[in-house]
Amino acid sequence: MTWLNPDDVRLDDLLTDLKEQTDPADYPHAEHIEQQVPMYDASRVRTADPRAVQAEFATAFADGPGIVVLKGAFSNNVVDAATAELNRLIDEQHRSGAAAGDHFAKPGANDRVWNALEKLAIGAPEVFAAYYANDLLALVAVAWLGPAYQVTSQVNVVNPGGEGQTVHRDYHLGFQSDEVAALYPAHVHRLSSVLTLQGAVAHCDMPIESGPTLYLPHSQKYELGYLAYRRPEFSEYFVANHVQLPLEKGDAVFFNPALFHAAGSNRSRDIKRMANLLQISSAFGRAMESVDRTRMATAVYPVLLTLPKGAVDNVIAATAEGYAFPTNLDRDQPIGGLAPQSQADLLRQAVAEAWPAERLQQALADHAIRRHTGADSK
Repeated sequence: MTWLNPDDVRLDDLLTDLKEQTDPADYPHAEHIEQQVPMYDASRVRTADPRAVQAEFATAFADGPGIVVLKGAFSNNVVDAATAELNRLIDEQHRSGAAAGDHFAKPGANDRVWNALEKLAIGAPEVFAAYYANDLLALVAVAWLGPAYQVTSQVNVVNPGGEGQTVHRDYHLGFQSDEVAALYPAHVHRLSSVLTLQGAVAHCDMPIESGPTLYLPHSQKYELGYLAYRRPEFSEYFVANHVQLPLEKGDAVFFNPALFHAAGSNRSRDIKRMANLLQISSAFGRAMESVDRTRMATAVYPVLLTLPKGAVDNVIAATAEGYAFPTNLDRDQPIGGLAPQSQADLLRQAVAEAWPAERLQQALADHAIRRHTGADSK
C-alpha cells in the first residue's frame, strides 16, 4: 500500500493490534511487567550486558508495548539540583509576565519551559553536565536511534487542577493535521516513529492522583494511527482502556512517539507535577548541505509572482524551508495548531497576496529571528 486513506481508519483494526499481550519472556532483564509495560531496575540494568538490554528496548519500542520504564534512572541529588534551576527559569518567566504557550494547554494554565536543554546548559553548566551524563539515557537512545543522536527537552509542570491532554501521537507526523499527514506515503508513516524517541524524567513523586501520563500499550503498531487518533471513537476507547503508571522521583519513561498517549489531569491538592520531557532525534533527518534559504527566497520572489500556481508551489518547495521545526518555541509559538508557520508558508502567503518585496524581506527577517535562541530569546 503506497498511500494511507483516512476512509480506511477502523477502530477494529487498532483492537486487532492490541490483542497481543506483552510476554515477560521477551524482557528477561525487566523486574516485572506492569499493565503491559516492562519495568526495569536501573541498578540491575547498569550491571547487565548493554547490547542485550538494548535489544530488549528496541523490541519493546517496535514490536512490543512501545514503552519501557526505568526505575531510579536518575539519582535524587541530580534531579533536585536540576529541579532548582528549572524552577528558577519558571520564576523568571512569571516575573517577566510571559506565559509559555503549549501544544495542548492554554498559555498560563501550566508551567512550560521550552528549550530547557539549552537554558540549563547556559545557566548551570555543572548541573547540566551531571544530569545529561546519565548512562541509561545514552543506552536507551542508542538502542532506538543509534549513535550521533540529538537531545532536546521541554519541562512541563502540571499544576493542581490542571487538565490533561487528549490522546495523540507525537513528532513528526503527530504534529501534522489529518489532511497533511494523509499527503505522506505509507512508508513515511512507518518511518516517522523511528526518527525520534520520547522520554520523560520524573522530577517529583507522581502518584496517580497527580496525573502521570496515560498510555495505550501496543498502539504504536497501528499503521493508520496518525490519521486516527483525533477520531471520537479512538479517543473514547483510549479514555476507557489506557494504562497509567505512578512514578517516583528519578524514574524515567521512554516510548515510541507513535504510541497513543496523553498527559493525565492533576487531581491532587498540592503536587506540582514536574517532568523533563525528552525528545531525542535521529542524526539522519537532515540535508547534506547548508543552504541560506532566506537569501534564496528573497532572490526568487520576483520570479514567483510571474508563475502559474503549480509552478509556484514547486519552486517554493525547492527554495524555502517547508517544515516549521526546529524553532524557538518561546517566540515562534504554534498559534491555532500544533506547528508555527514555516518559511514556505510565509512565502506562499506573500505570493498569494502579492506583497511588495520589502514587506517579504522584513517578514523573512522577523521569521528568522523568532527561530533563533540566545540571550534575547527567553
